[in-house]
Amino acid sequence: MAGERSAVLLDWGGVMTSSPFASFAAFCAAEGLDPSALADLFRHDRDTRALLIDFECGRMEEAEFEPRLAAALGVGDHSGLIDRLFAESALDPAMIDGVRDLHDCGVRTGLVSNSWGTRRYPRELLAELFDGIVISGEEGVRKPDPRMYSLGAERAGAPPSECVFVDDLAFNLDPARAMGMAAVHHTAAAATLAELERLVG
Repeated sequence: MAGERSAVLLDWGGVMTSSPFASFAAFCAAEGLDPSALADLFRHDRDTRALLIDFECGRMEEAEFEPRLAAALGVGDHSGLIDRLFAESALDPAMIDGVRDLHDCGVRTGLVSNSWGTRRYPRELLAELFDGIVISGEEGVRKPDPRMYSLGAERAGAPPSECVFVDDLAFNLDPARAMGMAAVHHTAAAATLAELERLVG
């Protein structure tokens, strides 16, 4: 019911930042590729998908991931590939301010993020915004594994039944719903923050 949730768990890329897929598309276009080339690889190429899963779970180092992804994509220069892929991704000020306001009002907050490496997160900002942090590369599992959501609730300090989970990828919401969390599909800051205000009262 509205106003009965005490904690909010949020994804990072695409929720607290602009869309990584838009950044990927910009990179591909700049490289002379179809803008959807990388997204299509992740969706339809089993080997590239497995590569991403290993990297997000922390089972592969950047030094191995970058040249292998570049080869799959057909990009000759793999140096700094991750930074180049995310070059157009930026923090969303409205979401940052909104989550800060929720946290300052006593709402428990948590980060539940699939990671491309673990060193690029703004750690001081995370410490300010979130009571609990779950990053796939540090845990060895990734969404949609239910353990990510359970850890998020535990570290935020609330039972799953009192949590709201926010993600920009709809399929990542299903495990949250199965645990009794309210789920918010993020498409824009204004709509997400309005829904969070309704859910946490």
